[in-house]
Amino acid sequence: MKDTTKFVSVKYGKKGFEFKTADDKFLLQIQSRLQFRLSTPTDQDPLTYDDYETKNKTAFKINRARLKVGGHAYETWLKYYWEYELSQSNLLDFRFMIEKWEYFNFKAGQWKVEFTQERFTSSGEQQTVERSIINRPFTIDRQQGATIYGRLKGKGIADFNYWTAVLTGTGRGNTANDDGNLMYFGRLQWNSFGREMEFEGSDLEHTEKPVARIAAAAVTNRSPYTRFSQAGGGYLEGFEDGLPGQYRVNQSNIETAFKYHGFSWQSEWHHKEIIDKLNSDTTTKMRGYYVQAGYFFNGAFNWFPKNLEIAARHATYKPNVKISENSQSETSIDLNWFFKGHKCKLTAEGSYFDYQDKTLQQESGWRARLQLDISF
Repeated sequence: MKDTTKFVSVKYGKKGFEFKTADDKFLLQIQSRLQFRLSTPTDQDPLTYDDYETKNKTAFKINRARLKVGGHAYETWLKYYWEYELSQSNLLDFRFMIEKWEYFNFKAGQWKVEFTQERFTSSGEQQTVERSIINRPFTIDRQQGATIYGRLKGKGIADFNYWTAVLTGTGRGNTANDDGNLMYFGRLQWNSFGREMEFEGSDLEHTEKPVARIAAAAVTNRSPYTRFSQAGGGYLEGFEDGLPGQYRVNQSNIETAFKYHGFSWQSEWHHKEIIDKLNSDTTTKMRGYYVQAGYFFNGAFNWFPKNLEIAARHATYKPNVKISENSQSETSIDLNWFFKGHKCKLTAEGSYFDYQDKTLQQESGWRARLQLDISF
């Protein structure tokens, strides 16, 4: 008799091409993703007053080119995942997970910390072309470390998810901490209708029963950095290059999300304080929020195309709450045409930006972007 445990099946699934042994001890999933973007007059969000005066820099580019590999080995609950950005030669994610029990799991490696739904949701599953203007100052992005997490499923609406992590706090690609201080993170999420909601934009499934979540998260860190991005640790405007342990950064976030019959909603409210430990504990406080909603209007009008979604977002960022007249805002309208869900979609977006500073004349401007996202 042949040993069927050595046989390997091949198929194409939700996460790309899948290679699996007959005994299900090993699974390898491989997926590629390309994102093409046309933008005018520029692709980047304006950050300073001078950014509104820049000349037209219409761009067409491959914005993302990803290779994703994941699966499990030896046991179905011993999982692994890594992700590589081909266009910039960056190893974005590498992590190992133990997910044997729903209520208690473990993860170690480098990944996007679950601090905000906007950042944690894959850029390929966003409802808009790109994340809002508050992502840059408030995300803690990818970090290295370890976390425990799980779902506490009780009766009815007594349904919660939790995450708690200890991280190096120095950003993607940085293998060591700058001093003896680590980053500490926690998140508690209430699944309001007793059903868990995926981190994914748009209600593509036209959810029959309403699903929602309300979450609160907090993080504290001491490092040379005041912001993080895919590039690693960096600095917000007004903060010079930091020394080891110079900035104590405390952040909190409250977020909501909801889906029902083709309608989707999400929001975040952020508070952040930066304490300069080398300059008399000088403290800067900043705030920001966004609200976002989308709807497949075919649910209300039969003549409306089934594959077309209209979405809108408004975001505001205050880099210093002590200066009331100092703020930045963004309002965007997006049209999504889904050829094959988030795996293949075309998004058209128009955005209006407004910059207010009591020492400068108010500035504003428009931007248009067109994006094709395809995964295979």
